[in-house]
Amino acid sequence: MQTSAALNRIQPSATLAMTSKVFELKRQGIDVIGLGAGEPDFDTPDFVKEAAIEAIRAGKTKYTNVDGTPELKQAIIAKYGRDNGLTYAENQISVNSGGKHTLFNAFCATIDAGDEVVIPAPYWVSYPDVVEFAGGKPVFISAGAEQGYKIKPEQLDAAITARTKWVVLNSPSNPTGAAYSAAELRAIGEVLERHPHVLIYADDMYEHILYDGFEFATIAQVCPSLYDRTLTANGVSKAYAMTGWRIGYAGGPAWLIKAMGKLQSQSTSNPSSISQAASVAALNGDQSFLKERVNAFQGRRDLVVSMLNQINGMTCPRPEGAFYVYPEFSQLIGKTTPKGQVITTDEEMVGYLLTEARVAAVHGAAFGFSPALRISYATSDALLTEACGRIQEACAALR
Repeated sequence: MQTSAALNRIQPSATLAMTSKVFELKRQGIDVIGLGAGEPDFDTPDFVKEAAIEAIRAGKTKYTNVDGTPELKQAIIAKYGRDNGLTYAENQISVNSGGKHTLFNAFCATIDAGDEVVIPAPYWVSYPDVVEFAGGKPVFISAGAEQGYKIKPEQLDAAITARTKWVVLNSPSNPTGAAYSAAELRAIGEVLERHPHVLIYADDMYEHILYDGFEFATIAQVCPSLYDRTLTANGVSKAYAMTGWRIGYAGGPAWLIKAMGKLQSQSTSNPSSISQAASVAALNGDQSFLKERVNAFQGRRDLVVSMLNQINGMTCPRPEGAFYVYPEFSQLIGKTTPKGQVITTDEEMVGYLLTEARVAAVHGAAFGFSPALRISYATSDALLTEACGRIQEACAALR
C-alpha cells in the first residue's frame, strides 16, 4: 500500500522529532539536556487551570461551534482591540486546535496547485510543508545574521510574482527571535500595497515575549490598507504556557474565516471545549504575570548569548523576542571531532552535540538556513549554564 502524493510532499516536524528523541533518551536514564522544544518551562497560571476545572464541573463538555464559542471569540476580539488596535466582528474570528491548525486551515482553504507562498528564511519548520501539502510552492527569502535575520523590502518586492498567494511574516520569529519594528513593518507594507493580489499571514504567536523595551507591532495595525487581506494569527500556547491545551486563533476577512471554518467542519470540528473555557480566562484575566516571566526569559537570553559568543567560530545574535537563539557557526564546518568525524553539516553538528555533549538542539537546515542551530532557552538558568558549558567544551575539542 502507498501513502498519498500530498503526504509524500512533506516531512515530519524536525522540532517534534528532536523532542521525542530527548524523551526516549531520558527514559533510558541518559543525562541529556533538551534545548529543542518550543515551549515555556513555566506552568499554566493557576487562574486559568481553575477556569478549566470550573468548566468541567459546569458540564461544559459538549460540542461547541466549529470555530469557537461566542465567549472565546469575544475575548479574542477584546484582546485584538486592547493589544493591537484592531477591530473584528465574531464572523472575522477563527479558533483552532493550536497555531499550526490555524496555518493548515488558512493555506489548505486558499492554495491551489502552483500558487506561491513567500517565506522569509530562517522560518518555522511547518510553513513550507503545509504549503507543499496544499499543492503550493514555497518561495524563500534568505535573511542572515548580518541583517538581523529580517528581510528587506526590496527582497520581498523581488520575490513576489503574479502567482504569489501569501506572504508569511513571523515576528518575533521562531527560530531566531528577531522582531520587526513598526517602521520596518511599514516599509514592508508599502511593498505589499503595490501587490493587491497577495494575502498576508501575520504570525504573532510570540507577541508578549519581547525584551529591552521593544514595542510589538503587527502589520494590519501599522498598515490599515492591508487589513482586508491580512490574517493575524496568535494563540495562548507561548505567553500563557498552554502548549498542551491546543488553542490557536486568528482574525481576518470574513470570507477567509468562513472558508477556514468549512474545512474545520470536516476535519477536527471544534477545539476542546475545556481548553476554550481556559483560554477565555487567560485572555480576559490579569496579565501582570507576563512581565515577570518575560524578565526571566530576558535573563536567560543574556546568559545563553554570552556563553555561546565565547565559542571560537560561533556567532550568536541577541534576539529581540521569543525564547530562541540561532547561532551561526560556518567557521566550524570542516572541523574534526575527537573521534575523527568531519563536521560537514549542521545536522552532523547536532548529532555530535547530542552524543558527546548530551545537549539536544535542532539543526538549522530544518529552518531553511545553515549552518546554524536553534536553541531554546525556555528552561532554568542552572540547566542553561550546564548545557552551554557542555557546548563550549564540545566545540573546543574540534580540530
